[in-house]
Amino acid sequence: MAVRIRLKKLGRRHRPFFRVSVMDSRSPRDGKTIEDVGYYDPMVKDKSARVKLDMERIDYWMSVGALPSDKVAVLIKKVKTNDFGETKEPPPMTPPKEPPLPEPAEEEASTTEAESDGTVALEATSEEAQADDASSELGEKSGDD
Repeated sequence: MAVRIRLKKLGRRHRPFFRVSVMDSRSPRDGKTIEDVGYYDPMVKDKSARVKLDMERIDYWMSVGALPSDKVAVLIKKVKTNDFGETKEPPPMTPPKEPPLPEPAEEEASTTEAESDGTVALEATSEEAQADDASSELGEKSGDD
């Protein structure tokens, strides 16, 4: 029988909790265990308190041929070296940035330009209207034939 030391998932959705278990390699992830040798709680903020392993039992099972899974091997290494890393503080919250406001001087300058160009624009629209009327009259005449 091939024996593995692996994680057994407990907890609920969005709140994981794992037991470190000695299991037959053919059993399902949450199946029957031979022995529970610790736990791993990834939701604990203090990294050193996330893992609790019974190292005597783990050493025994490894001596009789049990192989740890990849994740469990990392956890065992961290417990043996007592190197869990440092917990980083979250960055401070900052207020959202406000979009830059347009400068009022530019708006005033553009409105004065539009007013001075308004007379030219009116003349252009009246010429376009006369051209449209002429083209529509030509279209009516060609339709009479």
